[in-house]
Amino acid sequence: MLVLMTKTQGPLSTFAPRYLQVQRALQEMIEGPEYAPGDRVPSERELAEQLGVSRMTVRRAMDNLVRMGLLERDSTSGTRVSEPRVSRVLNDPRLHSITQMVAATGGRAGGRLLDFSVSPAPAKVAARLEVPVGSAVVVLRRLRLVNDVPFCLETSYLPEARVPGLAAEDLAGNGSLYGVLEARFDVRAASGDSSIGVSVATPAEARALGLPEGHAVLLYRSVVRDVEGRAFEYLKSVNHPQLVVFRIGEGRGGEQG
Repeated sequence: MLVLMTKTQGPLSTFAPRYLQVQRALQEMIEGPEYAPGDRVPSERELAEQLGVSRMTVRRAMDNLVRMGLLERDSTSGTRVSEPRVSRVLNDPRLHSITQMVAATGGRAGGRLLDFSVSPAPAKVAARLEVPVGSAVVVLRRLRLVNDVPFCLETSYLPEARVPGLAAEDLAGNGSLYGVLEARFDVRAASGDSSIGVSVATPAEARALGLPEGHAVLLYRSVVRDVEGRAFEYLKSVNHPQLVVFRIGEGRGGEQG
C-alpha cells in the first residue's frame, strides 16, 4: 500500500510539495520487491484514489519519473517500470566502450565532463596505479547519459607522467578517453582488474543521477592495464541501479571510456 511521507517518516515532510511526496511514494513502490522491469503500474486514476490526491498531482509525479528513466509510457499498454537502459558488458572484446554498449541496447550515448584537475595521488589511488604517493595524477569526473538521462558518474585517475599535456578540451563533448590515450600517447587498454558492489549514494552522486540522497547504487571499480601490463587508469563508476545492469562477457577485462 502506498503511503505519503510525513514529517516524522523521512526527508519529504508534509511541508514538501504534494507532487514530490507522491513521486517519492511511487519511486519506493517501483523499486520494491513487488515490481520488476516491464511490470505495468496502476493508472493515474487508481493511484490518485489510493493516495487521496488529484490526478494532476499524480501525473506530475509520474512525468518526473518518466524523465528520470524509471517509468516508460506506451500508448497501448499504459505505464510500465523501465527496463535497464544500459547493459555494461565486462571482459567482452567486441564492446570496448560505454558508447558502444549504449548503442548495442538501442540507446543514444552522451556525456558531460564535470571536472578536470591534476592533484597529488592519495595512498589508495597511488597503490592501485602503482605510483609513488603524492605523485601527480589527472582526475576526470564525467557524467554519462543514455537518451539524455544520467546513468553513471565516473571518476578516472591517470598518472600524469603517462599523459603529459592531456587537457579538458581533449574530452569535449562525448569524446572517448581511450581513443585520445591511444591516438596521442600510444596507451592501449588490454585488461582490467574489476569489482562490482553495492554502495550508498553521496548527496552529490544522488543529485547527479536523479536519486534520493542515500539511495543504493551499483559501484564499479577497475584498474585498467595496457598491453605491457602497466596500470594506467583507476576508475570508480557509480551507476544508477534501475538503469544499468552488469553482464560478464569473455576476453579483455577493461572498458574503454
